[in-house]
Amino acid sequence: MDDQISSRRALLRLATLAAGGAMVAASGQGAQAYQGNMERAIGELETALRSLREATPDKGGHRERAIALIQEAMGEVQAGIDYAARKFGD
Repeated sequence: MDDQISSRRALLRLATLAAGGAMVAASGQGAQAYQGNMERAIGELETALRSLREATPDKGGHRERAIALIQEAMGEVQAGIDYAARKFGD
């Protein structure tokens, strides 16, 4: 039970970090080709994904859903990085 709560909190922190980075990139304020916060968000999401894949599988489908959501978040963060690179140059 504590592991589930801890995992959920970690996922929420990662999602918040990724969303915050996406908002900064989309706002255009201080946007540059290199998106350090976005790159770090992907790294944190990769860590969470690895942890979930190493977790025991019997979680009533919630582990698999979390894996899918993290993969989706990673795609969105990458899309934000790609957008900034197109808009603001390499």
